[in-house]
Amino acid sequence: MNEQQIIDYLQENNQQKIKFAFADIDGVLRGKVIHQQKFIDGLQSGYGFCDVVFGWDSNDACYDNVQLTGWHTGYPDKPCRIDLSTFRTIPWQGNIPFFLADFSNPDGNDLSACPRSLLKRIAAQCEAMGYHPEFAQEFEWFNFKETPQSLKDKNYVNPEPLTPGMFGYSILRTSQQNEFYTDLFDLLGQFNIPLEGLHTETGPGVYEAAIIHDHVIAAADKAVLLKAAVKEIAYKHSIMASFMAKWNAGLPGCSGHVHQSLWSPDKVENLFYSETDENSMSDLFKHYLAGQLYCLPHILPMYAPTINSYKRLVDGAWAPTTITWGLDNRTTALRVLNLTNKLTRLETRIPGSDTNPYLALSAALASGLYGIKNKLPLTIPATVGSGYQDTRNGKLASNLYEATIAMQNSTIAKELFGEAFTEHFTQTRLWECRQFGKSVTDWELKRYFEII
Repeated sequence: MNEQQIIDYLQENNQQKIKFAFADIDGVLRGKVIHQQKFIDGLQSGYGFCDVVFGWDSNDACYDNVQLTGWHTGYPDKPCRIDLSTFRTIPWQGNIPFFLADFSNPDGNDLSACPRSLLKRIAAQCEAMGYHPEFAQEFEWFNFKETPQSLKDKNYVNPEPLTPGMFGYSILRTSQQNEFYTDLFDLLGQFNIPLEGLHTETGPGVYEAAIIHDHVIAAADKAVLLKAAVKEIAYKHSIMASFMAKWNAGLPGCSGHVHQSLWSPDKVENLFYSETDENSMSDLFKHYLAGQLYCLPHILPMYAPTINSYKRLVDGAWAPTTITWGLDNRTTALRVLNLTNKLTRLETRIPGSDTNPYLALSAALASGLYGIKNKLPLTIPATVGSGYQDTRNGKLASNLYEATIAMQNSTIAKELFGEAFTEHFTQTRLWECRQFGKSVTDWELKRYFEII
């Protein structure tokens, strides 16, 4: 719908309130409900939103190490603009109209910390090079028989999984929660997040959903909305859904793999496919893959943004630990899928379900384009066998601090994302490290309380 059609829809259906939201630096949706008239009045100039939303962490604690905003600026309003192309209604909330927003100005000068604005800039670069970026993100998450209050009362210890046992790809386990399972598939589809597949993964109460691919911006929109929507649908069934990367050391972590390919502008030709290459990979695909491999150590926090992210990136836990690629190899960082022309693509397997989709997709696309722009040769051979044993090209950083320092000092990261974004983002990750460094964990109490 265009602007006038949307206004007509709101007025004809007497929709007096509209919900909109945007993703902060952690991928947390922040937003509000506004009156129909306020919505109409702000379509051109935007809606004032306190920029503290980019000046605090996921727990609303204000950063003391960023320049973008803070007590030194007085936390002013910044214009937040709704993207009308994201219009949908929320079926589990009375079909209230909903829009996504960002902090992109019409003249292109936007808030450097806004993740969606960053992805829009990188997508525009891609399209200016003559490519249509087709992406999708898939997520695993755990479901629990908890409420926010019950979990808080338990001090976030020993949450009760929705079902016992491992049961990957189980038909039996989903039948026990059929109303919830059916609601997920149906309501997400009605919310314009069509799923390619939904199934259990290995672990107690864990599900996986693959979103049907789309243009990179729409794909990121759907990914960030899926995470919020799954949580809200779960609440309806007295269930809590967690997209934490690794909630239990004895269980597999939760992935957020990114699938991607570049197509002709008319979306007819998959530019990653070659009939003559032995691996069906075009030269363009090889440059793209080489770019991701080269840039990976410089941008890892975009894929693994939390302290907990690195608990998932361990050997033998279905997540990569080395700078590797392979043909349909689930132990490498980058997995090439090349069975047919239509389905040839790259799967970036580093991201966990705790990623900010806008940042994960920005990192994948920008680093791939870097390889194309610089015609980087694919000199790293494909890994055959276990990627955990293939350390020829190095290993991923083992913690957030190490990865963040590497990104903060990287000229590559600044070239890909701009100095302002890179500085702000890395400072927020260093803040995260400081908060963890000050905490006393259960592990420390169990290990040292009595014996030391």
